[in-house]
Amino acid sequence: MNRERFVRLSLLAFGLILVSFVVMGTTRIFLPYSVARMLAAPTFFTAFALVVYLFLRATLSFFGVVPIEE
Repeated sequence: MNRERFVRLSLLAFGLILVSFVVMGTTRIFLPYSVARMLAAPTFFTAFALVVYLFLRATLSFFGVVPIEE
C-alpha cells in the first residue's frame, strides 16, 4: 500500500462517518429513531472497520513490519 492510497482510504472513512450522521439525522425527521439507526448502521460499521484496518496498517508500518511505501 502506498501513502496516496492510505490517505484516500482515510478520507473515505471520514466521508462514510459523515454520511452515517447525515442519514441518521435526515431519516429521524420522517421515521422512528430505531429505523433511522438501522439505516445508518451499515455505513457506520463500514467506516469503523476501515478505521480499524487503517490503524492496524499504520501501527505495523510504525514498527517496520509492513511499511507503507512512498
